[in-house]
Amino acid sequence: MARTPAIFFGHGSPIITLTRNPYTDAWKSIGHSLTKPKAIVCVSAHWYVSNTAVLVNTNPETIHDFGGFQKELFDIQYPAPGDPELARRVQKLLAPVPVELSTRWGFDHGTWTVLRHVFPQADVPIVQLSIDAHLPAPFHYDLGQRLAPLREENVMIIGSGNIVHNLMQYHRNQPDFGPFDWAKRFDSRVRSLLMEGDHKMLANYASLGPDALLAVPTPDHYLPLLYVLGAHAKQDKVDFPIGGIDGGSMSMLTVKLS
Repeated sequence: MARTPAIFFGHGSPIITLTRNPYTDAWKSIGHSLTKPKAIVCVSAHWYVSNTAVLVNTNPETIHDFGGFQKELFDIQYPAPGDPELARRVQKLLAPVPVELSTRWGFDHGTWTVLRHVFPQADVPIVQLSIDAHLPAPFHYDLGQRLAPLREENVMIIGSGNIVHNLMQYHRNQPDFGPFDWAKRFDSRVRSLLMEGDHKMLANYASLGPDALLAVPTPDHYLPLLYVLGAHAKQDKVDFPIGGIDGGSMSMLTVKLS
């Protein structure tokens, strides 16, 4: 069986999921290009907590973990099943790191705003894995390495966040607002490092200079990329199915390893 791709999605603002646009079109195209996996392990920027946990629910709820948006968003449900057996497999793969089997979460918008376009039938079981906010970036890359065997078992590793994510500078209601120079530079630098396969530098992103401080003011949206990179194989090709910077300060780059 061919190795299942690992993909990082720049998910952006929740409102992006509501309309047809270049990002949702790209997510749909990715879904059409894939052989449907047996299951998904998803690392979302929005399950950023004080420990490593894996969702063990059989039928996880759809979480609307935001405010200030239109009712249309809160009405969306993504009823994909969970996979408790896979959750326990993830727990074993990550040992000796303690991993809580959690029922206190569901599919947050980092997961469902994208996957409802990639797999609109919601028929692929999903297990979410939390991000431990207390641990350094290279640790998260290491966890991705431990998850790599799942790709040989037709399980897709997905990260959902944004390589550039600065909400203080984000122009939410100005769709034509051009990208800040520092956002463009950091996005371009990350692309170059991805093509060069320099994962060590990407895992130590804070060393990339002043642009990194602006692009990644908090690590939550960047770290899901490291799980995907950790799960890489030497033979992987790096593709960028969609890119762009939304609202001046949010990179929508998607990174596919296959």
